[in-house]
Amino acid sequence: MSLYAATKKANELMAHTYANLFNIPSTGLRFFTVYGPWGRPDMALFLFTKAMLEGRTIDVYNNGQMARDFTYIDDIVESVTRLIPKPPVPDTSWNAENPDPATSFAPYQIFNIGSNKPVRLMDFISEIEKQTGITAEKHYMPMQAGDVPKSWADVEDLFEYTGYRPQWNVENGIREFVEWYRDYYK
Repeated sequence: MSLYAATKKANELMAHTYANLFNIPSTGLRFFTVYGPWGRPDMALFLFTKAMLEGRTIDVYNNGQMARDFTYIDDIVESVTRLIPKPPVPDTSWNAENPDPATSFAPYQIFNIGSNKPVRLMDFISEIEKQTGITAEKHYMPMQAGDVPKSWADVEDLFEYTGYRPQWNVENGIREFVEWYRDYYK
């Protein structure tokens, strides 16, 4: 129950409606905690790395008892690249009496794009510490309203449709990010 999740679901519902009413092929992409070079500066990896390199404390929500499906940008790009030439078509076997939410009578589909491997936040922070050579000073805080303790992507539909399963692990992804960050911000 979060405003963020509600806006995502509303967007998917509107796209499905347009696909149905106007026969506009629509593919919804659910990205799971994307990170990597040129990433959003408001995301955890960017915030943590910047604070640690500047000798500042990092805020760790839910006392570090969270897990996320961290997805490296290259896995996002590869997944999207494979989906572009495959627009959705209506599923002629769709049954209104026994509806499958993964299919539609309209040219519409949704794919989760994530690593399918939830990583504990404290392990994520430990990897940043390893890659920067700095032990983070942590300020533990309660969970934020509307947040969830664990999230991860089921990517079987993506794999079946494209033959691709995201492959990057956080060790390699964080290493690439920290190298980029240090070079870019010198």
